[in-house]
Amino acid sequence: MGSPEVQGGAGVLVVAGVPMGNPGDATARLIAALGEADIVAAEDTRRARTLAAALGVELRGRVLSFYDHNEQGRIPQLLDEIAGGARVLLITDAGMPSVSDPGYRLVAAAVDAGHPVTCLPGPSAVTTALALSGLPVERFCFDGFAPRKPGARRSWLSELVTERRACVFFESPHRIAETLADAAEVLGADRRAAVCRELTKTYEEVRRGGLGELAAWAADGVRGEITVVIAGAAPASTDPANHVAEVLRRVAAGERLKDACAAVAAQIGASRRDLYQAALAAR
Repeated sequence: MGSPEVQGGAGVLVVAGVPMGNPGDATARLIAALGEADIVAAEDTRRARTLAAALGVELRGRVLSFYDHNEQGRIPQLLDEIAGGARVLLITDAGMPSVSDPGYRLVAAAVDAGHPVTCLPGPSAVTTALALSGLPVERFCFDGFAPRKPGARRSWLSELVTERRACVFFESPHRIAETLADAAEVLGADRRAAVCRELTKTYEEVRRGGLGELAAWAADGVRGEITVVIAGAAPASTDPANHVAEVLRRVAAGERLKDACAAVAAQIGASRRDLYQAALAAR
């Protein structure tokens, strides 16, 4: 099956997922689309040509660069081409456009202009890492790249303390050791996670374990493109007796007992009255 047909010879924007490293992951539809496109909008034109050569595809259309720093300037040009009947294929260096890669603004602009937009499903580091993690990932969130600055990173991690969904994100090999160390401190050394390195490539590696264990491993240095999956938080106990210590800690810090009980009860989904009685008994 080739790329999507469009009625009346109208132009179309085709968003396509490309292999993350192994050309063998290219779909038959991607191969056809590369050969049929009037314009290939690529994050890196050299990589696009290398991929086409590896797949035995002759690019008959123009290959234009489309990356973060020229995205806004390229969009009007590409919209004009689509309006004139061109088939524009949007690809990135690896995986699916718009997922932490250029593309979303072009898709939004094409939709706003009333142009047909379709997608050729393909590889994604996000879903690949989730599948390999060995963690419960029925529900997950994707957070792009972890914040670079330590303060912002720890603030972001603090949001995951009670997050019940698994969290998947990308990280640089230069920062992965610091990020995992911070995660072990903020989320707990025993919180389960998986670090996926060089997915689909020759030296693919997946490390699974507690955050403390993974931080110790990464301290020696990690290379390659990295995707991390952190397990969701375990359900909090709603038994008031298990949370009296937190109530008393807040009271010692200056809160009124009733206010402390109300705040903690809201966090754990327990009865405020039962927690108040348990705290009184403990005092």
